[in-house]
Amino acid sequence: WEFNGSFYQPSAFLMMGIPGLEGLHHWISIPFCTLYLIALLGNCMILFIIKKTQSLHEPMYYFLSMLAVTDLGLVLCTLPTTLGIFWFNMRRIGFDACLTQMYFIHILSFIESSVLLAMAFDRFIAISHPLRHSSILTKTTVIKIGLAIILRGMVSLLPIPFLLKRLTYCAKTELSHSFCFHPDIMNLACADIKVNVFYGMIILLSTVGMDFIFIVLSYILIIKTVISLATKEECLKALNTCVSHICAVLVFFIPMIGLSMIHRFGKNVPPLVNTLVAYTYLIIPPALNPIIYSIKSSHIREALLRALRRKSE
Repeated sequence: WEFNGSFYQPSAFLMMGIPGLEGLHHWISIPFCTLYLIALLGNCMILFIIKKTQSLHEPMYYFLSMLAVTDLGLVLCTLPTTLGIFWFNMRRIGFDACLTQMYFIHILSFIESSVLLAMAFDRFIAISHPLRHSSILTKTTVIKIGLAIILRGMVSLLPIPFLLKRLTYCAKTELSHSFCFHPDIMNLACADIKVNVFYGMIILLSTVGMDFIFIVLSYILIIKTVISLATKEECLKALNTCVSHICAVLVFFIPMIGLSMIHRFGKNVPPLVNTLVAYTYLIIPPALNPIIYSIKSSHIREALLRALRRKSE
């Protein structure tokens, strides 16, 4: 502990694995390792295929590349501490290291939300204004969108670590997860956390909340456009291009909203439920997104099959 007058700050926090199942952590690590491996290999495969296939050098796949990079970042942020607990019972994480991990987890989550919004906008332009799609979403425009997404995430979350460092903490230093999460750290403080709660809610609603609203509005406009198409076959063909993105949106936003609600309002929620929702939020989307796009996107699937054939020859 560091002491400075009445100011107390722990030198480290203790992370939690899966409550009540500590004796089974070695066995539980097997499905986690499988999910992490799928996420790492799947997203690297997506990036490799898009880079090597000239026909995939278009906005939809540029945004998919951003999604894959973000998912890789999320995996690499949580993998060391999660497997460290399951394999070696390494629960201790330094105070500053915890704040750094928390900052990057939240940045990458906000970036993923924004990338999903950009992908919704791409689908809207492709379906509603197909002839102008390439002129609206040029390569330069896509790069600017990507930089704006990164900048928004970094700037909006920059005060969070400093707001946590100013707090005085109690004797309890045990976190609820195997990674550092802002509400989790904040709730260990003995000081007034109204500023942290208020700022966290404002940032969450003005970024992820607004992204979700605009994604919904994009699909309302897409559905209106699709309904106006002449034939049923054209409607189905147009909607089929959105299925992968809709799945990615649901897989990301449902557990994220659930985890945020649990941390802020779910005081009586069992710890096991809280833990499972957190792992679903941070591990399942990076593992499922490459599978979803590989199955639903014929271009990705065909490029993958061509690459496999070349290796087998």
